[in-house]
Amino acid sequence: MGVTRQLRALAPFVMAAALGYLLVDLVAKLAGVTVDPGGVFLLGGHIAVSSVFKFIANGLILGLIIGLAGVGLSMTYSILNFANFAHGDYLTVGAFSGWTAAYIVALVTLGLEQPFGRLFLLDVPSVVSIAKSPLAVVVGLAVSAAFAVGLALALDRVVYKPMRNRGGIPLLIASIGVALFLRYSIVFVWGTSTRGVTAVGADSLPSFSIPIVDGTYTLNLHEITMVVAAVALMLGVHILLQFTKLGKAMRAMADNKALAQVTGIPTERVVRATWIIGGGLAGMAGFLIILNRGVLSFNFGWRLLLFIFSGVILGGIGSVYGAIGGGIIIGIASRMALVWIPSEFARVAAFMVMILVLLFRPSGLFGGVTTA
Repeated sequence: MGVTRQLRALAPFVMAAALGYLLVDLVAKLAGVTVDPGGVFLLGGHIAVSSVFKFIANGLILGLIIGLAGVGLSMTYSILNFANFAHGDYLTVGAFSGWTAAYIVALVTLGLEQPFGRLFLLDVPSVVSIAKSPLAVVVGLAVSAAFAVGLALALDRVVYKPMRNRGGIPLLIASIGVALFLRYSIVFVWGTSTRGVTAVGADSLPSFSIPIVDGTYTLNLHEITMVVAAVALMLGVHILLQFTKLGKAMRAMADNKALAQVTGIPTERVVRATWIIGGGLAGMAGFLIILNRGVLSFNFGWRLLLFIFSGVILGGIGSVYGAIGGGIIIGIASRMALVWIPSEFARVAAFMVMILVLLFRPSGLFGGVTTA
C-alpha cells in the first residue's frame, strides 16, 4: 500500500514532466533548433507552423464530429444506464441512408442518366457535392436523421425495452448483437466495398484560405458545412436541455430516475425523446463525416466508435457537455500526436490521453452522470 501511494504521489510530477518535455520539444521544432549534445539527440528538429496549425484544425474538425456523435451515447448512458455499442453503427446506417437519398435527389435535379438500382446501391461515379447539388446534401442530411431515429425507436421497442429492467450488462450485450446485425445488414445490401460519394475532390471545391506565418490553411466547402452544422446542432442540444420542459425532465431523470417517476415526470416519453435525439444526431454525424471524407464503408462507424467512447469517458460519461469537450480533446490529441509519432499510432495516442486524465480524475473532466 505504501509503494502504491508513493507511485500515485509521483504520477502527477511524471505526467507534468512528460508534458513539459513535449511542449519544449514542440517549441524547438517550430524554431528549427536541435539539441543533441555529444551526438545524442534529446529534442528539437524542424516542423512548419502551418503543419502544426493544420494538425490542430483537422483535430478540431474531427473532434466536433466525435463530440456530436458522443452526445447521443452520453444521453443513452445517463438516462437508460447502459453503454450502447450499436451507436457507431447508427452513424453508418445514417450515412448509407442519407447518401442514398442524396444520390436519388441528384438524379432528379441534375438529370443524371443512371439506372435507379445502381444509384440506390451507390454504384455510380461520385455525383454529389454541396457546391454542385446543395439540395441533395440537405435532403440527405434530413433522411439520415429520420432513418436513424426510426431505427433507434424500432430497436428500443423490439430489443431494449423488454430488457430495460434487467440491468446494464444484458443491455450492453444486446447492443453488441444489434451492432453486428446492423453492420452485416448493410453488407447484405451495399456490400463491403469502399466507395467515393462526393462529386469532386477536396482540392477542387470552393474554399476559404487562412493565412499563417509560413503559408496558408485551406478549409473547403465540405469542411465548412460540417463545422457549421455540427456547431449548430450542439447549440440546439444546449438550448433544448437548458430552456425547455423536455430538457429539464431529461436532466431530472438522469439525476434520479426514481424521484423523477414519483414527481410525475413521464419517463417513457423522456426515454423516447432520448432515442430520437441520440439517433438523429448519430445519423447526421455519420452523414457529415462522409461529406468531409468523401468515402463510405460499411464499418466506418464501428471504427469511429472507439474515438466516441474515448471522448465520452474522458469528458465524464453521462455528461452531454463532457461528451462534446472530450470529443474535441480526443480529436486534437489524435492529430497533434502526428508531430511525434507515425500516423498508424495516432489512435493509440488519443487513448493514452484518456487513460492519463482518468488516472487523476476518474469521473472525467466534467464529472459524473448528468445530462448537463
